[in-house]
Amino acid sequence: MLWLRRDLRLHDQPALHAAAEEGPVVALFVLDAALLRPAGAPRIAFLYRTLRSLDADLGEHGGRLLVLRGKPENVVPRVVREAGATSVHVSADFGPYGMCRDAAVGDALGAVPLVRTGSPYAVAPGRVVTSDGSPFKVFTPFYKAWREHGWRAPAAAVTGRVDWRTDLDGIDIPPDPLLPAGLGLPEAGEAAARKAWRSYRARHLAAYPDVRDRPDLDRTSRVSPYLKWGCLHPRTLLADLGPADETYRKELAWREFYAAVLHAWPASAREYFQPRLAAMPYAASDSAAFDAWRSGRTGYPIVDAGMRQLLGEGWMHNRVRMIVASFLVKDLHIEWTHGARHFMRHLVDADLASNQHGWQWTAGTGTDAAPFFRVFNPTTQGRKFDPDGDYVRRWIPELRAVAGSAVHEPWQLADGVPAGYPPPIVDHAREREEALARYQSVR
Repeated sequence: MLWLRRDLRLHDQPALHAAAEEGPVVALFVLDAALLRPAGAPRIAFLYRTLRSLDADLGEHGGRLLVLRGKPENVVPRVVREAGATSVHVSADFGPYGMCRDAAVGDALGAVPLVRTGSPYAVAPGRVVTSDGSPFKVFTPFYKAWREHGWRAPAAAVTGRVDWRTDLDGIDIPPDPLLPAGLGLPEAGEAAARKAWRSYRARHLAAYPDVRDRPDLDRTSRVSPYLKWGCLHPRTLLADLGPADETYRKELAWREFYAAVLHAWPASAREYFQPRLAAMPYAASDSAAFDAWRSGRTGYPIVDAGMRQLLGEGWMHNRVRMIVASFLVKDLHIEWTHGARHFMRHLVDADLASNQHGWQWTAGTGTDAAPFFRVFNPTTQGRKFDPDGDYVRRWIPELRAVAGSAVHEPWQLADGVPAGYPPPIVDHAREREEALARYQSVR
């Protein structure tokens, strides 16, 4: 039996190879409330669409995706009994919940082995360690060791040689949850993922080092939702990279680094990696300021454009993620955990390790943390990375009549802030000093 989780593809699928060697294969996906409950509508809708695409792909090879709902420790053993399966094959999960879930399933299976082959990462968390055997806390030495360790080549296709079992009863894949009006999601599924990557590699990969921080140009690969659900495996991407693609390779390595950190310190999903900053005074999250940030109405255009992109696409450019995170923590003085939770609910690519540790990096509380006294100036950031204001105008219709870079300081316009758009809710210079004072109180 093949129990699929974050590996929703048929190509480059080592666990499928292992399962196929043992006889007829049941392809199972369990709708687990523990994972669905904290997810927002964009991520759930994209998952359901990915499952439908995978089911169609299986159908082309004589198979079918068996979908069931319930606790995995109850569902998986039941399917094993019904199918007469002699083993359960999975890609290893290294997240805090996934490891506990798999341990519970392994116990419930008894004599039937839970066989782990591969993982969602090029190098499994815990494999790359320091010379004394401890986990890395800093990215640069991790990256050097990760590159030296290397990774396997993509696994060959095996679908045409699999004997699929399709006789077990499951449930229909649920309909998509109601999405916010106008929200568009990327096309789901393995074929869409491979197509998106091929197109990006051919058209934009070479320029990635020069334009990756420019949200106005929209030249990032946007494959993160596919990596999230395993429609693509990172080693598939790594196999296509050459010596000139070091910058992109490092971005994939950040994902692997954060997964390794979370594996080594699972509490860091919720708690401060650097606990001394937990004592810093923060503002309440049940506030008009937090509501303005969430809805993209802070009066700082680059911040508001990012938050509106999040609501409009379930995605946000990485540079802008850092800008809006810095604004929440250091201009509004709201604890990073509230922003991280908001992202987890709205991002279609929400990944616990990358999201939580990305927020901790910006908040100055994590690994390789940006020093707390590095406070992003939203106006300066906007002018630097959206120099002509195209990104802001794309997401803020109230400012579309403002030409050029003047869009980043609408309060400076001769006629004042355009109708319908708010003035800045805080004074950045003043709040920067306040943030530094709060930081000094816990140093």
